[in-house]
Amino acid sequence: MDLASTEKSFVVVVAAATFVVFWATWLAVTWEPPIEARLRALRTRRMKTRSEQGAAAKPSPKETSLGLMRQIADRLNLLRGSAADQTTRKLRRGGFLSRDASVVYVFIKLALPLALGFLMILLTSSGLLGVPEDMNLVVCIGAVLSGFIMPEVYLKNVTSRRREVLNHVLPEGLDLLTICVEAGLSIDAAFRRVAKEMQSSMPELASEFELTAIELTYLPDRQQALENMAERSDSAAVAALVNALRQTEKYGTPLAASLRILSQEFRQTRASKAEEKGARMPALMTVPLMVFILPTLITVLVAPAIMSAIALT
Repeated sequence: MDLASTEKSFVVVVAAATFVVFWATWLAVTWEPPIEARLRALRTRRMKTRSEQGAAAKPSPKETSLGLMRQIADRLNLLRGSAADQTTRKLRRGGFLSRDASVVYVFIKLALPLALGFLMILLTSSGLLGVPEDMNLVVCIGAVLSGFIMPEVYLKNVTSRRREVLNHVLPEGLDLLTICVEAGLSIDAAFRRVAKEMQSSMPELASEFELTAIELTYLPDRQQALENMAERSDSAAVAALVNALRQTEKYGTPLAASLRILSQEFRQTRASKAEEKGARMPALMTVPLMVFILPTLITVLVAPAIMSAIALT
């Protein structure tokens, strides 16, 4: 072998030996017994669990506010008796199914009159509203009464709108329910399947069907679950559906045929209501035509003649 090849071989051997030495040194520095690694992982997991428990134990601002509202309502005995049950029933008809909905509603109904009255006193006393001094008391009393009435009006409007939406989308929901029943699904499984399919397009009816499916599964009395759906919806169409389901449960009548007939009837009722609204449009448009369009039309037709007569004179 010549001198050049010998030098190359020596360089390769030295480089390999250097790499092995560095690798062995790194292993010696970073190596630790397996038991110590496991103990360190256990300590890390324990600290993480404690931090998560502390974060979970710390109440959120929402929970704190709800707790304060519930405490005030309990101190004033606003969530007891028949009035509280009636309030809960009204909120369920409006689609507010949370257990804290009654607490929030009662607190708003109590605090809103006081807040509006105090705000109106500040505005009238500072002169920002420009109300005469002899009308300050009337305006403040009106604000307080408005605070009492506004939650009731809002809940009534929400309930009415929800009822109309349920009546409008119920035929399509019954069509899907009929398909599921004819495919061999039970009534609770059909409710759950239809609720899943209608979650994005018809959320109101989907929530009703989903809650009914849950109650049909867990309540000991299936008739009670159907009655709860009729009570929550406060709709004649849903009540007719509940009666059909109860008859099917009691007498064993064909469910698919009953659902198909109900769907056709509800669709015809919806079409007749649309035709009724269309027939009322000419009568409703008479007053706007007379007030807004006819004066403008008369002005456009008569203005040239008047201007010509003025010009001749």
